[in-house]
Amino acid sequence: MSRIGKKPIVIKDVTVTKTGDIIKVKGKLGELQMKVHPNITVDVTKEEIVVKRPDDQKENRALHGLTRALIANMVKGVTEGYTKSLEIVGVGYKAEQKGEAVLFSLGYSHPILFMPPVGIKIEVPVPTQLKISGFDKELVGMIAAKVRSFRKPEPYKGKGVKYSGEVIVRKAGKTAGK
Repeated sequence: MSRIGKKPIVIKDVTVTKTGDIIKVKGKLGELQMKVHPNITVDVTKEEIVVKRPDDQKENRALHGLTRALIANMVKGVTEGYTKSLEIVGVGYKAEQKGEAVLFSLGYSHPILFMPPVGIKIEVPVPTQLKISGFDKELVGMIAAKVRSFRKPEPYKGKGVKYSGEVIVRKAGKTAGK
C-alpha cells in the first residue's frame, strides 16, 4: 500500500463535491477542481476523503499516492493558501508594484512589466523581495518559476532572481595571467 495514498484527507471548513470523475473543492479562498483518473476511486464523506486503487499494478500504485496528494493540496490551498518568496540580487536590480502588475528592472535595456493571472497576488514589501501567493499550488509555483526566468541567478556573482533560501553554487572567475 502507498503510505501517502492510504492516509485519509481530513475536511474542515471545506465543501467537497464529486460528480462523475471530477472533484470540486470550495473554501474561503476560492474553488478548485480536478479530473480523477478512471482507475482511482475517491470516496467523499462528511469529515474525510479516502482515495482507493483497484489493484497493485505499477501505474495504479503511482496514481494512488499522486491523486491523494493533489486532492490534499487542493484542500490546503482553498483553506490556507500557498506562498513563494523570491529575492532579487544585483546592483540596480529591483521590482516595483504598479497596481496589480509588477515592474522589474533587471539589467536589460528595457523594464519588464508582469501582470499576474487571476487568483495570484504578488506583493513587493521591499524592492529586492517578492511574495507570490494564491490558492492553487501549481499556479503559484509556475508563476514563481516564470518570474525567476526573467533573470536566472548566474554562478559567478550570484546576480539575478532566486527563491528565498536557494543556494547558488559559485564558480571561480578568470584568474590573472601566467
